[in-house]
Amino acid sequence: MLALFGARKRVAEERGSLNIRSDSHVLIVGDPGLGKSQMLTAVGHIAPRGVYVCGTSGVSSSGLTVTLVKEAGSGDFALEAGALVLSDMGCCAIDEFDKVSSEHSSLLEAMEQQSISIAKGGLVCSLPARCSVIAAANPAGGHYNKAKTVAENLKINSALLSRFDLIFILLDRPNADMDRFLSEHVMALHSGTRPSGNSGAHFAAAAAAAGDNSGGDTCTNIRQWLRLQPGEQIDPIPPALLRKYVAYARKYVHPRLSEAAKAKLKSFYLELRQGHRAIDSTPITTRQLEALVRLAEARARAELREVVTEADAENVIEIMKYSLFQTYEDEEGMMDFGRSQMGTGTSRTSDIK
Repeated sequence: MLALFGARKRVAEERGSLNIRSDSHVLIVGDPGLGKSQMLTAVGHIAPRGVYVCGTSGVSSSGLTVTLVKEAGSGDFALEAGALVLSDMGCCAIDEFDKVSSEHSSLLEAMEQQSISIAKGGLVCSLPARCSVIAAANPAGGHYNKAKTVAENLKINSALLSRFDLIFILLDRPNADMDRFLSEHVMALHSGTRPSGNSGAHFAAAAAAAGDNSGGDTCTNIRQWLRLQPGEQIDPIPPALLRKYVAYARKYVHPRLSEAAKAKLKSFYLELRQGHRAIDSTPITTRQLEALVRLAEARARAELREVVTEADAENVIEIMKYSLFQTYEDEEGMMDFGRSQMGTGTSRTSDIK
């Protein structure tokens, strides 16, 4: 949701000044059959300028960025826009991201600088690609191995993984209550009937049981706030209305950080820097701080507010802690700060195996 709304646009006033990225990139890594493709399809429909592509359909780096073609009649060269250029000022959903061509050099510029440069056939130009990238990938081997890092599971360049603000890991863990609820929901969809009235209570109990076994003690407040309570009814927003809401917020709402939010984000960043000074630990850079700012502004924009409050900063910090916890967690459920999502601090446990 935060990637759909995005942060406030920073317009460079002087020529040659540095442009700051305002769109967040999210990567979802998980076992097959957890609904990642359905989530990305919904994102492509809800985003005002959403483009959905799948890596299994032969998408290459040129298909995501820009392709230079030669016209048959005149022989002149022409540019054909790819998925990132077509989704400018919107969102690009990339499914099966691990199966995209290994030539990721062009994606590095598009995801960080939000522009695509090309110099071929006498054409030298730069096209805008100001979009959020929401990607889903399956781990190599069909199942996520907690003994390995994210880079080792996906076999993707570490420089490309560092462009993502948040990385979430979805694991298919057996849970009797959750499996019972999902089976009832799937059978109701295929039979054309509505689920039983007490399905909401079963879902709340299943979500509580699943939440107690994952994520540790981080992100507890926001998980309890988003959890469905027993007997609570859900009134989902229609996709057409949500699409207009997102478009209105992105165009007319431009939130700015308050002093309390600045102090909260700054203290959390300094705490991360202080706790990761070891040589073999994950490097915490200013990219994490910029990601926190973008997510906090998107959190305020989701409620059509012009000021980012301290509560918004706390919610974003909890989400970042949850993402970092999943990255550092090993196969035994312990915190291993020698691991890294970018592959720079690979756990030695994988070498033994």
